[in-house]
Amino acid sequence: MQKANYKELKSNGFMPQVQKDCFSMRLRIAGGQITAEQLKKVYEIATEFGQGHIHVTARQSMEIPFIKLEDIETVRARLAEAGLEPAAGGNRVRTITACQGCTICPRGLIDAAGLARDMDERYYGEPVPHKFKIGITGCRNNCLKAEENDLGIKGAMKPQWRETDCTYCGACAAVCPTKAITVSRQDKTLVYTETECIQCGRCVKACPVKAWEGRPGFTVYFGGTFGNSIRIGKRVLPTLFEITDLHRVIEATMEFFREHGKPKERLAYTLERVGWDVFEEKLNSSLQTETRI
Repeated sequence: MQKANYKELKSNGFMPQVQKDCFSMRLRIAGGQITAEQLKKVYEIATEFGQGHIHVTARQSMEIPFIKLEDIETVRARLAEAGLEPAAGGNRVRTITACQGCTICPRGLIDAAGLARDMDERYYGEPVPHKFKIGITGCRNNCLKAEENDLGIKGAMKPQWRETDCTYCGACAAVCPTKAITVSRQDKTLVYTETECIQCGRCVKACPVKAWEGRPGFTVYFGGTFGNSIRIGKRVLPTLFEITDLHRVIEATMEFFREHGKPKERLAYTLERVGWDVFEEKLNSSLQTETRI
């Protein structure tokens, strides 16, 4: 009779169920995106090896319950036929979540889905002291709740106004949520208070004559958790505008976590124990000053 190593199976995407020798298999899906052909394979496996249903998880993945212990290796092989594999569990970087971003959503400021695929290739399954969740949201609507992740990324946009192209229609002022822009059509004046700007990019998208242009960037939050004890992630860096700097920050964060984290301790608690000042020094040393504002 086959003997199960439950710890290893759970770490590799097979969660034990209450039913003996049955497992709910979680899939590796970056940014919640899966092709129609891959969905066919998920359907086939759920029908043949499960009980014909699929669970959509809270973090944009899928689970096929009632996979029997003796079928696990066959199921792995069948998944591979469609370019799929079980998800990483345990003390590793988990599923990268993301909204659809600017390639689909009119509100999007960054390509959140593309960034998720990139990060999936770079960081998914990397070992850390405890589970580590990354979430990417394309704009300040925050559909992916960046602050709830160990490391959350939110799309931002730094606006710049070109006076020569402006018709002073007031569309930008009308959509600005913080009233950082005031326009007088009669006097043909526009005042932009940069300190009040939250980099939501709405002025850029609303301008009918393209007098506003924007530079997309990334606002990063650290130390968020949800569950038994909630921590809201903190922003400790200015907006980043270079993808290379974003990766430097992610790598520095995981390096800090490995250096200071205790087993089964989420990043939030490591930061509270070791000190945010130590962490900020680590992040700042990883960045080039000319790419920050």
